[in-house]
Amino acid sequence: PAAAASSDEEDDSDSSTKPIRSEKKNPVSLFQTGGDPPKEKKTKKKAVPKPAEAGSAEESPELRNSNRKGKGRKAKKKEERPPSPTVDVDNLEDFVLRPAPQGLSVKCRVTRDKRGMDRGLYPTYYLHLDNDKKVFLLAGRKRKKSKTSNYLISIDPTDLSRGGENFIGKLRQEPPVLAPALTRVSSVSRSNLMGTKFTVFDNGANPDRANADWSNVRQELSAVVYETNVLGFKGPRKMTVIIPGMNADNERVPIRPRNDNDGLLMRWQNRNMDNIIELHNKAPVWNDETQSYVLNFHGRVTHASVKNFQIVHADDPDYIVMQFGRVADDAFTMDYNYPLCAVQAFAIALSSFDGKLACE
Repeated sequence: PAAAASSDEEDDSDSSTKPIRSEKKNPVSLFQTGGDPPKEKKTKKKAVPKPAEAGSAEESPELRNSNRKGKGRKAKKKEERPPSPTVDVDNLEDFVLRPAPQGLSVKCRVTRDKRGMDRGLYPTYYLHLDNDKKVFLLAGRKRKKSKTSNYLISIDPTDLSRGGENFIGKLRQEPPVLAPALTRVSSVSRSNLMGTKFTVFDNGANPDRANADWSNVRQELSAVVYETNVLGFKGPRKMTVIIPGMNADNERVPIRPRNDNDGLLMRWQNRNMDNIIELHNKAPVWNDETQSYVLNFHGRVTHASVKNFQIVHADDPDYIVMQFGRVADDAFTMDYNYPLCAVQAFAIALSSFDGKLACE
């Protein structure tokens, strides 16, 4: 909508000035879906993203697809990308499922490994903290014999098997939904009949193998919808991200669907928004000088790519929940903030690599 685009122009034109936050709600409260708001208000102010040093085109890479592979290498300057603050990864399995600390942006780097006989079609993706220690967090790879795109996520870079003890979650592309199942959808745009949808799960059991109290059943951590792009290849992607809400203790509300009609995607499509939060990618602004759509990544992204995006809540587009973008041919930065955890953010990033996106 036009209003969203105009507000983004405002945001970008003022990107080098101090953001005005005094009238806005605590960002943490945006993700509360029940109970009292958090009592600690001091941590909330730290969650404000730092203002950009400059809003130049170099720091705001275009979102159009760039096939000039070698173009950006000379512009790659490691010092321009502020490293991740100190993050204590004491227990890896616990850390990657724990929401980012309030007020702290967890800055990561995603690398894509295409080496090997079949890695051109099935690359392995690695997630590390973007700091001097380069702490490994997660690895992901598309499964070869799945009817739809299905990515396994592991806490061991050498073990990407579904039955392994290091399996921590997966990203699954959902099959197209037929129109009769969408009779309760409030608008045509909600149905996204030609769009591409993904669901992110933890490593719990399929509902078919539930125990008596359902405590072992997998949780849905997120869903991603890529809207059909009516502009074809030239327009930027439109993403909707659905995540579970947070309770009064700032813990993720468990979403354990008992069947396919009770998951995040169906709840969202039916506008049953209890305990779920809807996010969107920030609309880029057309830049006449570069003849491209641009976003301000504050120096964290240096290459043009259709995959570059920022995820925000409609009530506070200045609070970047997550951003992802290219810094080299097979390297990307991925930064996430509360309430996302590493598995959610990494899976959302993996969805952008999928070759079957109907929006293109």
